[in-house]
Amino acid sequence: MEEKLNLTTEWDKVFPQSQLVNHRKVTFHNRYGIILAADLFEPKNSSGKLPAIAVSEPFGAVKE
Repeated sequence: MEEKLNLTTEWDKVFPQSQLVNHRKVTFHNRYGIILAADLFEPKNSSGKLPAIAVSEPFGAVKE
């Protein structure tokens, strides 16, 4: 059975919300089959394919 994530629809960031981008929560599976949640920010009035950057924390790794 696949786990269902309950994502909030309200703004939950410490920085102010920009009116220049659309924001929504998304989920996807990584290569190990784990469901990940993310914030998707896309420019308003855009169409077609756009370049993207995925940023995540190290999940147990250290920077040293």
